[in-house]
Amino acid sequence: MAKMATKLPSDKMIRVLLAKHACPVGYHEVRTRLLGVIARPDPDVKPMTAIADLWGGELPEFDSMEDANELLGALVMGLWNELSAYQDPKIPFRAMPVPMEPTAANLANFGMIRSQEAGGFVEGLFDGADEARLPERAHEAVTHLGEIRAMMLGVADLIERTAGEPEDRAQIKETIKHLRTMTEIMEAEIHAAVLSCVRARQQGLPGLTAPWPARH
Repeated sequence: MAKMATKLPSDKMIRVLLAKHACPVGYHEVRTRLLGVIARPDPDVKPMTAIADLWGGELPEFDSMEDANELLGALVMGLWNELSAYQDPKIPFRAMPVPMEPTAANLANFGMIRSQEAGGFVEGLFDGADEARLPERAHEAVTHLGEIRAMMLGVADLIERTAGEPEDRAQIKETIKHLRTMTEIMEAEIHAAVLSCVRARQQGLPGLTAPWPARH
């Protein structure tokens, strides 16, 4: 008898499980943090350790073994394996879609989500340290991601500081166009870093010491 294909958990299901277990990291950032872990030049990366790090180093308490299997299965067998596909040059990384209606709230949300995605990738890649040894192209990508993170945070901060003022929809639309372009650059830099680290890991290439860009 042929085996039935295992159904992978949907984004919606994973979001529900993360919320159920009070994960302090948003799903958009969970994706990039785990991808950063997967990309590390270290060949001994353990998925369970990376997942526990999402909760500060220890897994949440579970009410039952079924609860534990449900969450870990979704994150390890589902999301981790899905993200591992981005190690293929032919499968480019894509950030999470966000609402694009031209409102100040959406613009602030857009900037915050993208900043957390960029920062999350570097956090995963650096294993929480202040610096890491990376191949040259990954080193460059990390620098660019730090700049993108800062610009995205700047947009979110500007919206917060001007809350209550009349919204200029035309200006918001123009800014969203710029953030879309920056998102494409962010996606390309993340994928370039992943591929660079994969090559370094496979070939045993030495790395350069890279600092965590603008961590705070």
